[in-house]
Amino acid sequence: MELAVADTGIGIKAEDLPRLFQEFVQLEATRAQKHNGTGLGLALTKKLVELHGGRIWAVSEGEGRGSTFTVILPFAGVGPSPTA
Repeated sequence: MELAVADTGIGIKAEDLPRLFQEFVQLEATRAQKHNGTGLGLALTKKLVELHGGRIWAVSEGEGRGSTFTVILPFAGVGPSPTA
């Protein structure tokens, strides 16, 4: 199963993409902009996706151009219930 979420937000600099899923990393659009949080959300998301045998990544055309996050998870389909 593939799920992609795109936005038209601030975007991500090409040089920041490799750091995006690292623990305790917060990317900032400007030095004056402050973010709440620990920088663990995307790192935890990546770990959960990988534990399910999937992959996650992000692409961005740069600052001010938005970003697209894509998750691929294995999908075996829905079979009969064990009690059927």
